[in-house]
Amino acid sequence: MLEFAILGLLHQSPMHGYELRKQLAQVLGGLRSISYGSLYPALKRMRAAGLITTDEPDPHALLPADAPPLTGRRGKVVYTITAEGKERFHELVSQTGPEAYDDGGFFGVRLAFFRLTAADVRLRILEGRRRTVERQREGLRASLSRTRERLDRYTLELQRHGLESVDREVRWLDELIDSELTGSGHGDAQTPPDQTGPHDQDPPRSEEKESHGVRQGRHRRRR
Repeated sequence: MLEFAILGLLHQSPMHGYELRKQLAQVLGGLRSISYGSLYPALKRMRAAGLITTDEPDPHALLPADAPPLTGRRGKVVYTITAEGKERFHELVSQTGPEAYDDGGFFGVRLAFFRLTAADVRLRILEGRRRTVERQREGLRASLSRTRERLDRYTLELQRHGLESVDREVRWLDELIDSELTGSGHGDAQTPPDQTGPHDQDPPRSEEKESHGVRQGRHRRRR
């Protein structure tokens, strides 16, 4: 999960460690706390594997006054994805097996990079996630029907709350899938505005000839 998220972020732009950690926190959405103790070893492994490179500034060089925030006042190390890293990310982002949607945490990370994911892959992942959640819902319903009479009201409310949460996720996935299908349909129906058929230009030429003939006839009558 961490390698995928790092490659996805660096695929968009180079970043230094602090910015990368901040962006990872937003992508993971509180599902996992990223410390420097886990981030930098991962970056070191990815660099050794040739997936990323580092741009280490000269500590004695002075930065220009208009240096971008990416560099910082002290010339922070900047991480950049390599061609091998882009290939690895493309391999990971194209996966549609259960590993992409069975785990809710990793599914959330995949969803965060859907803008970099092919449309058919997005649809397979969403449909796979819906099947997973629907199985969870059926299991919760069966468990609730079996144990309803033996549960105290607090435990019963807790199970009902879990079932309602799963119901909401299924409805949310239904909406995402419908949006993907509708968006694909609209995309296929679009026609580039600069494409015109041969008949689109015939009427003006015909009208021009007709107008020219009328002018000649009027000139002969006047003579």
